[in-house]
Amino acid sequence: MRKKVRIVSAVLCVTFLAGLLGGCRNEEQNKGKGTTEEIRIPAIFTVDPSTGKKNEEKTVEAFNREYEGKYVLDVEWIMETEEEYRQNLKRLNVTDELPAVITDLRMLPSYYQMMIADDRIMDLAPYLKQDQEWMDMIEPVVLEGCTEEDGSVYLSPLSTAAFSCSGVFWNEELFRKAGITDFPKTWEEFWDCCDRLKDHGITPLALHTEGTGWAPMLLATAETADTQAGAEFMKEWYPDTYCNEVGLHMAETLSRLFQYTTEDALHTDFDVAYTNFCNSTAAMIPNGYWMIDQIPEEMQEKIRFSPYPGNKLISSPETFGWSVVTGYSEDIREGAVEFLKFRTKLNQQEKEELFGKSPWETGRLVQDYIAAYSGEPQIVPNYQVKWNSILQEETLGEYLPLLVQGKISPEEFVEMEDESIRRFREEQ
Repeated sequence: MRKKVRIVSAVLCVTFLAGLLGGCRNEEQNKGKGTTEEIRIPAIFTVDPSTGKKNEEKTVEAFNREYEGKYVLDVEWIMETEEEYRQNLKRLNVTDELPAVITDLRMLPSYYQMMIADDRIMDLAPYLKQDQEWMDMIEPVVLEGCTEEDGSVYLSPLSTAAFSCSGVFWNEELFRKAGITDFPKTWEEFWDCCDRLKDHGITPLALHTEGTGWAPMLLATAETADTQAGAEFMKEWYPDTYCNEVGLHMAETLSRLFQYTTEDALHTDFDVAYTNFCNSTAAMIPNGYWMIDQIPEEMQEKIRFSPYPGNKLISSPETFGWSVVTGYSEDIREGAVEFLKFRTKLNQQEKEELFGKSPWETGRLVQDYIAAYSGEPQIVPNYQVKWNSILQEETLGEYLPLLVQGKISPEEFVEMEDESIRRFREEQ
């Protein structure tokens, strides 16, 4: 998932709180309204600080056009990182000011489970079961990922997993300067590629340590899944320990990756890594399909996309599922559900349109992604939906810089990962 720069101000935070129309506590104000009035559905989406683009703006505009006079998605646009947005969800839940539609909830595993237990988000399974058209839009693997063991569905699924995968973006021009014509197919070739780029004065990787260590963790978990034991470990929900051969290997891989990155990688977020890649300071960066639109137009012809070595993509389509908050009047909840179905439909149309185009109708970068997705890759689960929140939100940010600077050993690093497990369990 892309990470964004921390630039939200105190004034904006106040506006964010005060300006939310139709929050949970406004339920009484919405009761009894006639169906002829345009029903406003509160939502919060972020603004990409790297490009200034409003995320999901096209979806919002399309829905508001389609349902003009009946529903309107009333969006509060907030310029903040995804981590800040997720923390705001927790705060707004406490103050009973959550919007009707929330995103990113599955990226907070324990908080997601708490929201279910507290009946704060709607079970969408009854709506799906009664709507065959909606069900038919959804790929089985996506619906499965969004469905709980008891059959309930709290995450409204997209249609397809086709746009939820991450791999590696790489600068073909910089590769050529180092005499490299193709992206490495194996991890041995990957490390050799990094050495060759470095020998030619080119920084191989755009990395960072803040924000759950997104970029380095993508590479490290993809590399970990290159063995059977590692692949099984990546499927584990809340691993019991990282003090094992797989966990130690991952720590060693993280340390090795940072031998090939920029000097400003420590204590910075993804936005710094993104900038270093887009200005050709570094030759590679891992991220997903969503970054294609964020690459500057003048860079498009230089950039390629490939699966991770070993023909792997990382994807957990349930992380793209959105939820409806329960504390709203029935008409707002119904409108929110209608919006989520509309989103599924747009996603289906997007895939059919894109995958149905001839190669000359799309850019090379998009064709790279389609080829990677269609090439029967091994799908590795996203660590962010499998690991405890303390490890992601605290441990990585504090101890990853120490690891890559050699101030702690890989053995000490995994011990701190296990400490996060103990703390997490104590807090449950």
